[in-house]
Amino acid sequence: MIKTDVLVIGGSATGLVAAMTAKANNPDKDVTVVRKEEKVMIPCGIPYVYGSTGSTDNNILPDGGLNKLGVNILVNEITKISPEKKSCELVDGQNISYEKLIIGTGSLPIIPDWLSGTSLNNVFTVPKDKNYLDKLQKDIEGLKKVVVVGAGFIGVEISDELNKSGNEVYLIEKLPYVLASTFDEEFASDAQEKLLARGVNVVSNVGIKSIYGKDRVEGILLDNGEKIEADAVILSLGYQPNVSLAKDMGLEINKFGFIKVDQYRRTSLNDIFAAGDCSEKIDFATGELSKVMLASTACTEARVAALNLYGLDTYTSFKGTIGIYSTCIGDTAYGVAGLIEKDAIKQGYKILTSTFTGVNRHPGKISDSHPETVKLIVSKESGVILGGEVMGGKCAGQLINVIGLAIQNAMTAHDLILAQIGTQPLLTASPAGFPLIKAAESVVMKLKNN
Repeated sequence: MIKTDVLVIGGSATGLVAAMTAKANNPDKDVTVVRKEEKVMIPCGIPYVYGSTGSTDNNILPDGGLNKLGVNILVNEITKISPEKKSCELVDGQNISYEKLIIGTGSLPIIPDWLSGTSLNNVFTVPKDKNYLDKLQKDIEGLKKVVVVGAGFIGVEISDELNKSGNEVYLIEKLPYVLASTFDEEFASDAQEKLLARGVNVVSNVGIKSIYGKDRVEGILLDNGEKIEADAVILSLGYQPNVSLAKDMGLEINKFGFIKVDQYRRTSLNDIFAAGDCSEKIDFATGELSKVMLASTACTEARVAALNLYGLDTYTSFKGTIGIYSTCIGDTAYGVAGLIEKDAIKQGYKILTSTFTGVNRHPGKISDSHPETVKLIVSKESGVILGGEVMGGKCAGQLINVIGLAIQNAMTAHDLILAQIGTQPLLTASPAGFPLIKAAESVVMKLKNN
């Protein structure tokens, strides 16, 4: 019997952060991570394996932080958890006991039951599995025509990377634009135009009906009856929580298939916590159940779980996921946080919006300057910021994090116009025309005239 105090299941972002936080805050406790993989992928870097980074070996989540703190890493697989005994069975026949358990089993790619042809050769998904991703890269090498189904973030990014590598890429999306479930139309349509200009063949506003071929894929059939030939098909249709272990041990699962947890990430059984893609999400703005799966959210949840293992800390409870996303197409970045306009209206909020476009350097003649657009969605009643979207240069990835922090702290548009910012010509927009503050100024004027 292997004994440990804190057992963490899963070695991706959740497992890494949970184990490091648990050990750093409880140095006298023995902390062990059990994971299937010898080498763990950086989740958000996976699409770039097929272009920018060139190999999964250049996309490894390092073990240095775990090793430095003295966390044990056990490359193995847990097949059964016995909560009454506080022990787990491993695939090799060993058992491991624990005081506290954190489940971070992540998520698995969705393969729809209704979609025929998914078992054909050269039909792939995008899991966080190095061996699978290596095989995908090897099998796709030399193939000409690749169809990617689903234009969320992973679909958009992998399409762009494959296109850069010389593949003829068709990206299929049933919504009117790529990224349309996450961004308002003016941002999603711009992203689609950028992809088209870069050579990705975007086929939007139509879904896939089936995949056809004999032993290997030959093409896809769309809902409108059109066929697109393909040497390979990559399904990027989202992910589902990996909760088979949790179900088997009797943990409560919510209606969306996630492990039920409270604000401290405690499950329905004593001394068992869950965080990351497998665990329940509550939307920060609406209080409703959410299906958001993000590595950044997973890391926050992992910290919360680890900090509450041996006593509740009211400063580190989780109030809900804001949903902060960003991506980049060429030299244009797109970011979103909180509620977009169409979702805020759907939820019943009375809102005001404002958009300002400036430039992210001053003067704008600086070589890497880029137009920068900020859109704010605020409560018409209070001016509280409900959401924001950014489109601009690569610094937009950090700007959307600032908006996310404003949402998390219930800041108003009035707070933003008084924000003290540091600016520098080579790094930021002008303090006199900072797009975030100018967007806030615009919405404050609307609030005054409301």
